[in-house]
Amino acid sequence: MVTPVNIGAALAGKTFFRGRTPDNDAEAEAAFAELGAINNGQIFAGSYQGFTAWERHGNGDELVQVIDGMTEITILTDDGPETHELTAGSFIVVPRGLWHRFNTPDGVTVMTATPMPTDHSNADDPRIA
Repeated sequence: MVTPVNIGAALAGKTFFRGRTPDNDAEAEAAFAELGAINNGQIFAGSYQGFTAWERHGNGDELVQVIDGMTEITILTDDGPETHELTAGSFIVVPRGLWHRFNTPDGVTVMTATPMPTDHSNADDPRIA
């Protein structure tokens, strides 16, 4: 059966998470709704302010779409770090296996199609940790 998902309704029971840091990612998970499965991962939506730990996905590319607000994503590529500003209505595809993290000083609502599992790191540069 194919079922449409109302993102706003899925987020209605979730709270905006202020003060996200790499040390409280477990708390941040409570701010995210699991919207459904896709290929080898999950679709999530959530709202937060703060910054995340480094993460990477070895089983596929990750799609990150900003629904509301703004975030900066830093991706560690072979050519060095790339930082991109994402605002409402924009998205980025993070290539498989590349470490990335988000800095969101004011707040953002995102929807992601995230391959599982996800590796996390709090190292300054997780490529050499």
